[in-house]
Amino acid sequence: MKPHALRLLRQVLGVGLLLGALAGPVRAEDKDSGAAPADKVVAHSLTTNDKLNIVVVQEPGLTLVSRINARGTVNLTFVGEVHVAGLTVKEAQKVIEDAYRDGRYLRNPQVIINVEDYAPREVFISGEVRSPGKYTLPIEQLMTIDELVLKAGGFTDSAKGSAVKVTRKLDDGSTTVIGPVDVESIIKGRKGSTTPLVLQPGDSVVVDQRIF
Repeated sequence: MKPHALRLLRQVLGVGLLLGALAGPVRAEDKDSGAAPADKVVAHSLTTNDKLNIVVVQEPGLTLVSRINARGTVNLTFVGEVHVAGLTVKEAQKVIEDAYRDGRYLRNPQVIINVEDYAPREVFISGEVRSPGKYTLPIEQLMTIDELVLKAGGFTDSAKGSAVKVTRKLDDGSTTVIGPVDVESIIKGRKGSTTPLVLQPGDSVVVDQRIF
């Protein structure tokens, strides 16, 4: 390499290194500035009574606004009932696209779903907490059992916080009891405490009284 070309190359590299030093390292939080913590944000699962705006691109006659019925389905033009409850919006879009494609109504359908109105997602807590009652779960975020207890004002002095139980409704209509869960240890951050239970709509949390 000729001397003047070598000097020019060194100057270019020097400027690049200087700019890099001034800019500093790229941090992960800089890339995702403003985003909520990844462990708290979840894809919303559709449920009964969610009101959906279903658009089939370039097919205005197939646009539909409908609530998910008690069977967990929406009734689509030509296709009929398609089950979408329990799916994310993205999953529901694909299921409907597949239904139109498999039924040979459309060759390459593109479906866009917007949730116009969310059905209430509620949990219940009773027993030895300071404010028992019904609480609404946040949309597209998790709520854990310890967070619900704190939202309900915390345990009373006579609560058996180490043995909290949750009654949960299953898809087939039956119920199951989860627990006992040592929520007291979770709240106090005791070493070895279990991972907090994530609540689902319809869960009923019961805090029994401690036997003295």
